[in-house]
Amino acid sequence: MALRAARAGARVLIDGGLPRPGGPADVKGAGDYVTAFDRQSEAAILEVLARETPGIAVLAEERGGKRAGTMWAVDPLDGTTNFTRGFPVVAVSVGLLDEGVPVAGVVIAPFLDLEFAAAQGQGATLNGDRLPALRALDPSRAVVATGFPFRNKGRMPRYRPVLEGALLRFEDLRRAGAAALDLAWTAAGTFDGYFELNLNTWDVAAGAALVLEVGGRVTDWAGGDSWVENGDILAAPPAVHEVLLELAREPLQG
Repeated sequence: MALRAARAGARVLIDGGLPRPGGPADVKGAGDYVTAFDRQSEAAILEVLARETPGIAVLAEERGGKRAGTMWAVDPLDGTTNFTRGFPVVAVSVGLLDEGVPVAGVVIAPFLDLEFAAAQGQGATLNGDRLPALRALDPSRAVVATGFPFRNKGRMPRYRPVLEGALLRFEDLRRAGAAALDLAWTAAGTFDGYFELNLNTWDVAAGAALVLEVGGRVTDWAGGDSWVENGDILAAPPAVHEVLLELAREPLQG
């Protein structure tokens, strides 16, 4: 179901194609944009979910919805800023949460021909091929993804020491601009971890399902499970996650 729904949204984006930089968009807030493609992709996804899972609540980025014990979390176009600038790092994300636990997720990067899918206890796949368990890795060799708190720059004092610590402790960092895809790439071993503040449930639900299904850890910045609601997330294989958690806790202890 999640796969069919996400594919429906991805088809809308593929049919529309990447716009030239500066494509039309409405401003929802600081650094927060929405295009006609966001809305059309979401409509296509919701149509599939309503038809195939009519009893399950949906929380979607553009139309809202309601939170429930079991619910879909839908981001029809993650990386809208990238999209409006013709940068192909964008994704469609459809995740299923059960009492706050991600139990299924699909992340599709339509312009990169990448399709990630996972279901609890059934493994995770990339373009139909099963993803292996995350490899053990010396954190000093890790390449870790992140995202800046650009929508709420008041959180820079919380973010900056973790960013600086990560640059010292890991080999390198990346910032691609699509949280769902950063998480999917973490599950695939392209990145060796991911940390960010101030995301939304629809940004992280599907990607977190992927990371968990290949043996990774997903927590908030204190090591708890409030990331589903507050969007402060650490996701990585165990050894890298331990370093991220140490870095995230240090500013609170200082």
